[in-house]
Amino acid sequence: MQLSEFSASLAQAAPPAGLSPALQALWHAAKGEWERAHDITQPGGPALDWVHAYLHRVEGDLDNAAYWYRRAGKPVASIPLDEEWTELAAVFLEG
Repeated sequence: MQLSEFSASLAQAAPPAGLSPALQALWHAAKGEWERAHDITQPGGPALDWVHAYLHRVEGDLDNAAYWYRRAGKPVASIPLDEEWTELAAVFLEG
């Protein structure tokens, strides 16, 4: 799936079948479903921890976000949230 297709799927009521948990969480986050996205990240692991960090950044809890970036092995993001969402989606779609 291409990023443009993933973004277009946000017009649907449910995420496309077969998405990784990280992409599912990003899909729900983009739909404003923060709690659902957060629940999906709970099992953890590098990809989910990175999305978890992004979600806490969205929430405005920067200290908690920094913790999750460290767990994911990623630097704390400082780019605009929409750019980070796009970067995350592109990475996980490639991968």
